[in-house]
Amino acid sequence: MGVLAVSQVVAGYSAADMILKGVSLTLGPGEIVCIIGPNGAGKSTLLKAIAGLVRVSQGSIRIDDTRLDGLAPKQVARAGVAFVPQEHNVFPSMSVRENLEMGGYVETAAAPQRIDKLFGRFPVLAEKRRQAARTLSGGQRQILAMAMALMVAPSVLLLDEPSAGLSPKAAETLFATIGEIAREGTSIALVEQNAEAALGIAQRAYVFVDGRNAHEGEAAALAADPEVRRIFLGG
Repeated sequence: MGVLAVSQVVAGYSAADMILKGVSLTLGPGEIVCIIGPNGAGKSTLLKAIAGLVRVSQGSIRIDDTRLDGLAPKQVARAGVAFVPQEHNVFPSMSVRENLEMGGYVETAAAPQRIDKLFGRFPVLAEKRRQAARTLSGGQRQILAMAMALMVAPSVLLLDEPSAGLSPKAAETLFATIGEIAREGTSIALVEQNAEAALGIAQRAYVFVDGRNAHEGEAAALAADPEVRRIFLGG
């Protein structure tokens, strides 16, 4: 069984506004799966539905044997799922260390040990541990946001447009970091505007159109598919 299984999910922000119209997705252990598609296709809504932030009206979401749909976000986090939103994902006036402490709210007793481990894992955060998060560069803030999510020791990490607004060099560093996190055993579902870069680090990919699965398969095969390239990758 895969770590995460989304089956025929219908979800949205009101009964009259169902963004997801029966999407399905699987995510295996230590795997990176990317979700691409046009604006409004439901990519970010799916991540929010998995995280418990959008109500699921039909279908199911499971992590191993635990059903997630219907659970509150804190319960979803306790089940092993961490969500990093595109915006407002750090506390700007708090120090780097204080942000990590906030990320460990689910298991406060384990927080100090996990912070030390993350400082070893991300030296740039260790160097700036006493600085306010607002003083970090865009790429450093995204690394801090991911580190905050890792404070709950998730088996699944949901990343929503992590490279948005970053310089090409910062985005390259970020994607390398995402790949390292997956190689250490965390499964990652990645929604990303830079579809080519996302397909470059993912094992598999899903293309959403109008809240439905349009294509899915090996990431390299989709990246080479002429139709996918023409519509979603700009040629």
